[in-house]
Amino acid sequence: MKNNIVILDNGAGTIKAGIASGVLAEQEAVKLVPNAIARSKGDKATYCGHEIAKCKDYSSLHYQLPFEKGYIVDWDAEKAIWDGVFSQEVLGVNTTESSLILTEPYFNLPNIQEIYDQFVFEEYEFSSYHRCTPASLIPYGKLLGMPPSECMLIVDSGFSFTHVVPMINNIISWPAVKRLLDVGGKLLTNQLKELISFRQWNMMEETYIMNHVKECCCYVSTDFRKDMETMRLDLDNPIVQKYVLPDMSTSRKGRLIEPGDMTLGSEQVLVMKNERLSVPEIIFRPDDIGKLIILGLEGGFDRFSGLNQSGLASTIAESIACLPEDLQPMFWENIGLIGGNTKFPGFRGRLLSELRSLAPMYCEVRVHESNDPITEAYQAAYQFSTRPDFSNHCLTRAEYLECGSNGSRRKFCDWKMQPDMLSAHELKSQDDHPPQHVNKRPRGRPPGNAVLTRKQD
Repeated sequence: MKNNIVILDNGAGTIKAGIASGVLAEQEAVKLVPNAIARSKGDKATYCGHEIAKCKDYSSLHYQLPFEKGYIVDWDAEKAIWDGVFSQEVLGVNTTESSLILTEPYFNLPNIQEIYDQFVFEEYEFSSYHRCTPASLIPYGKLLGMPPSECMLIVDSGFSFTHVVPMINNIISWPAVKRLLDVGGKLLTNQLKELISFRQWNMMEETYIMNHVKECCCYVSTDFRKDMETMRLDLDNPIVQKYVLPDMSTSRKGRLIEPGDMTLGSEQVLVMKNERLSVPEIIFRPDDIGKLIILGLEGGFDRFSGLNQSGLASTIAESIACLPEDLQPMFWENIGLIGGNTKFPGFRGRLLSELRSLAPMYCEVRVHESNDPITEAYQAAYQFSTRPDFSNHCLTRAEYLECGSNGSRRKFCDWKMQPDMLSAHELKSQDDHPPQHVNKRPRGRPPGNAVLTRKQD
């Protein structure tokens, strides 16, 4: 295709946008745009998407998010953000002369998909576009090597949810897809806000600052109980870190205190103790949210008011168990990590150690991590746009004007149109034992001259 190809990895927290010119050597840097509209109480200004970077006072930012629980619910806000992305300030593209690669949520609803089509072809008038989930782009990238394996399993831990997505021959096996948890980056940030507000400073309205604290300080512990015991016995231990909060006069952003750094007496310092490891631990132990220890007369007992869901490793094992038995070893060997939550230090090591205890003895477990899991789907989409058959995967504006959203339903195979995926043993079993022909009594009026008469009284 000769026109520009716009790539829009439309995440609930961050939009990854860029232009594919068709020549891989001319790849431009991906643009990261917050998928939100923010209003600052400090300067009384409203910032839309890419304009948030111009904000001078990050204290008490009020966010208006187009996404709610993983799906777009505020299309007016989303359109305002997309207008900024396509403007001269970010991409500077003429949408009428461009094609679009757009990502959508897993298990997206049909009525929302129709609005996607309307925005792409009626509002922005793209010449063609391809809509898919982020995991379906990964086989075109380099995360699991080139050429990719026939069977792979992608763990996508993003802003709203964490999904486990198995794929066979580059096609998602939807019956085995697991929405692991209602745990994503948003929930982790909110949990950190509550912990810090209860123990140190009131940070309930400081979402932007606490998200930065989470990204700078938190890590996944490979031995959670041991690290928690270390925190209890030794107050001066290497796990403790200090974070200087921004004062919005001399420093606009907070910073992590490195060994040897000096702090001023006027600076507010946030001490990160077991919050560093207890917040990411929710991904592996979601039932830890809201755990209350209540002491009774007879002793102590635990009450859980958190998420009654399995952890990440158990959910991966459950997903693989739903797949054809003869292909399961290939899935254990090809597990890829994408999404912002997989950037936590120690994430891959912890997941690998737990999976090895759950995998069969004859299966080798391999977990592949990306250098930048946030933009991995975007990079794979760029590779996909350079394929000679890319235009065959797109829905053109002419096809949409003729068929409407029915054209996109036929073109883009999703969870509502799952192809049959049978193992070789099942196919062979069907060939060896064809269905037997059963003679059934014909229904309807008897043949010939037979006439049914009513019995006379």
